[in-house]
Amino acid sequence: SNELDLPFRFPGSEAQWNGLTDMTDAGLLAEQMVWAATDPAGADEPFNIVNGDVFRWRWMWPRLAAYLGVDPARVEGPEGEPQPFEAQLTEHEGAWPAIAEQYGLVEPDIGRLASWWHTDADLGRPMEVVTDMSKSREAGFLGYRRTERSFTDLFDRYRADRLIPARS
Repeated sequence: SNELDLPFRFPGSEAQWNGLTDMTDAGLLAEQMVWAATDPAGADEPFNIVNGDVFRWRWMWPRLAAYLGVDPARVEGPEGEPQPFEAQLTEHEGAWPAIAEQYGLVEPDIGRLASWWHTDADLGRPMEVVTDMSKSREAGFLGYRRTERSFTDLFDRYRADRLIPARS
């Protein structure tokens, strides 16, 4: 966004921007899978898994942008119909190799780093999404992650692994 002077536009629906939603940290998913495979209370049972908090993208998006160092003037919410990342960014994928070289990043193929379609599917839903964790909690799985922290920890790991540029 900063490098190409592009808006950091939320790609999803108004419903996702304004509604409540939740997410699942991959580490928490792994913890629950180990728990379900090793604790008798998890045997042969299906369980939902989400971090345990809820949020609205209208406040999360600007926070993530700030953490990534995106110029606040470039941060935009949705305008009308969803504007999927795939449509927003595919034409700019060719710029990534030069950006990767400039910042000493290890992956010059952005297609190996991002799956636009997956993010677009999640953020383009026309409804709120809040997942019930009651069954897991009653069975004894009490794992929790704060979603904003899940994102910032992931960004820090990506920076350390030189997958995304360090903050300026």
